[in-house]
Amino acid sequence: MLKCEQFNKICAALDKCEHYQKFKVYKDKILALGNDSLEKTIAIAVALCLVCAVLVSFSAVALKPLQVNNKELDMKKNILEVAGLLQEGSDIDKAFSDKIEAKIVNLETGDYVEDMNPAEYDQRKAAKDPALSVAIPKDKDIAHIRIKAKYAKVFLVKEAGAIKSIILPINGYGLWSTLYGFLSLDADGQTVQSINFYDQAETPGLGGEVVNPNWRALWKGKKVYAESEQAGSEKGLIEAAEIGEPALALIKGVVDTSKPGSQYQVDGLAGASLTSAGVTNLVRYWMSKEGFAPYLAKVRAVKGVKS
Repeated sequence: MLKCEQFNKICAALDKCEHYQKFKVYKDKILALGNDSLEKTIAIAVALCLVCAVLVSFSAVALKPLQVNNKELDMKKNILEVAGLLQEGSDIDKAFSDKIEAKIVNLETGDYVEDMNPAEYDQRKAAKDPALSVAIPKDKDIAHIRIKAKYAKVFLVKEAGAIKSIILPINGYGLWSTLYGFLSLDADGQTVQSINFYDQAETPGLGGEVVNPNWRALWKGKKVYAESEQAGSEKGLIEAAEIGEPALALIKGVVDTSKPGSQYQVDGLAGASLTSAGVTNLVRYWMSKEGFAPYLAKVRAVKGVKS
């Protein structure tokens, strides 16, 4: 009954509207024209376009909360996966809130930023905000991203209050696209647990194999920083690293685990040397002093782990 009264009020208001009355007159005029009339064809086409535009706009607005929620859920799923905590059929929101803690890190100092809310911080958007980002010098921009956010959102997996693993956001240019992903490290900030690229547009079957679970499994147990004079890989895609510097790299072909330095090497992507070089560069960039090295050094210092 209430809805009927509201509808009647709307109709009464429209009847008093001068523009609505003019529209009714024009509508009746158009409908009275023959189907082969150019004016009628154009008017109906315009009306259809307006109706479709209204429907699309309404759908976009109405579905936006659902889209945002799905995007957040997918991100949580990727974080849980790279942490080795994703279980089929589990409640992703609950698993994430129970096992993952998000923190904001100042990349320059390596300190946590306590006055920023991790839930509201979007690192990719921040990289486009002049107030929250900084240009990367060309000689240091080996990942070819040009601009980086001043702050990064990291994710910690804790057990009994102690850090079990650290999940770091990484990105860099491959062959055709910028790859966005996560690198999961042990609490020592040195040993790789897993890597996962959730956004990339590399060639399917070649560079696109960065999402292949079999290739990703090759990263487990690899070391990030050179612990001794690394001879470098004879088949390496880039030069060797000095002690304490990022040494992890993809090589051409298959890693020979019997040779020294194999702990810093991952099989390259067959037929995708440029994507492989891109992955090497982005990992080395984000593990360097330009990226998370200051933060990881402080994590190791707190745990008493030798660098």
